[in-house]
Amino acid sequence: MKSRTSVMISIVLAMLVASIDTTIMNTTMPIISKELGRFDLYAWSFATYMITTTILSPVAGRLSDLFGRKRVFGTGIILFLLGSLLCGMSANMVQLVIFRAVQGIGAGFMMPFPAIIAGDLFPIEKRGKIQALFTAMWGISAILAPLLGAFFVEYMTWRWIFFINLPVCIIAFLTLLPYKEDYQPKKASVDYIGAVLFAAGVTFLLLDTVVEDNRVLYTLLGITFIIVFYFYEKKQASPIVPLSMFKNKTISWININAFIGTAALFGTSSYIPLFLQNIAELSLFLSGFTLLGVAIGWMAVAVPAGKWIMKHGYRSLLIIGNGLLLVSGILLILLNENHGFWYVFVIMIVQGLAFGLLSTVGLIGSQQLVGGHEKGISTSFFMFCRNMGTVIGVTIMGALLTSGTDFMQGIHNLFIFGFCGSILALITSFFIKNDTANSESNVVHAK
Repeated sequence: MKSRTSVMISIVLAMLVASIDTTIMNTTMPIISKELGRFDLYAWSFATYMITTTILSPVAGRLSDLFGRKRVFGTGIILFLLGSLLCGMSANMVQLVIFRAVQGIGAGFMMPFPAIIAGDLFPIEKRGKIQALFTAMWGISAILAPLLGAFFVEYMTWRWIFFINLPVCIIAFLTLLPYKEDYQPKKASVDYIGAVLFAAGVTFLLLDTVVEDNRVLYTLLGITFIIVFYFYEKKQASPIVPLSMFKNKTISWININAFIGTAALFGTSSYIPLFLQNIAELSLFLSGFTLLGVAIGWMAVAVPAGKWIMKHGYRSLLIIGNGLLLVSGILLILLNENHGFWYVFVIMIVQGLAFGLLSTVGLIGSQQLVGGHEKGISTSFFMFCRNMGTVIGVTIMGALLTSGTDFMQGIHNLFIFGFCGSILALITSFFIKNDTANSESNVVHAK
């Protein structure tokens, strides 16, 4: 029990700092770039963190299947600590961009483990409560990030947005040490070539979201590397992404649904505050406060989700979740200049209910419908699909926002895209079978 409590403290702290650093620079980068120079590298300070985190998450999940959760998670904490220290010591923008990549590698190694370790420690009926706790950390970080960023810039120095991570990472690492995992790693050689091909393909595809030139070239290169990766992996005895797990059609459709659903409307939180500030003329705080509705809705369904799975299965819950997502899409299409805080807050709650079901049920399904030695990669690949959907969706929405004749027309265009995507997501959910194979197995308990 002490081991379980200790590791839970570790993963909650690690998740908190990694999620805060995803957004804390949003409010501080103008000041940082003014001091360090090279404003042309402004976007890359975000992009390098996002790209490395997205790429490394599924790789970390697979490595945990081969070498154990504790070893890989601990490595991620150390890398994140090192990256944070280097970011805080950056003397110019080039260094900051490079060190943010180091920090992103650490975050990529940490991000999947709250879900993976929870899958090892807790049975299905309790898993929802644990996922709700992790969701609360994301909600807390969304509120804390801008406040901490503003505080450090005004009263100390922007470098403390990175230095503050150091004691938290040290505590997270120390509380991880007593953890004694019962999971027995499946010893196998590491597919380094497969990892490089996968990383190259995803990197080129993600570059499309931050560059303005040669986008067609990057897209073609990304697709080419992914195709080569696919055929290379089919021949490997120990692939970095075991393609055999996709023979389970339920797993495949859960991942497809996660990608489409997040691409459709998960990016809403990036643009709703802009609407409230520009049209409803709300303050920065109030416009951001509406996003708390997502956390409220998410936690409301995440807590009982495990028990619902045992009673109703995966398919019906995912259909309901996608139905709620479609309802939020309809409400967003109806959004106009006369709507303010409460209308948007209700939409965010509905969207939180939708993503709370889709994320929690999909995550548990990705763990329970595969063998024990594929749980790490299956969990992290599900999260990878969500992350890729979010990045692509936010990028498309950004392009649609600027394509309108005015701001309100742009907002309407991006939510039409979200509405259409939510319809497609709902359709794909009907292809998910109510597969319950292994649903009560593969649960490893801590000593």
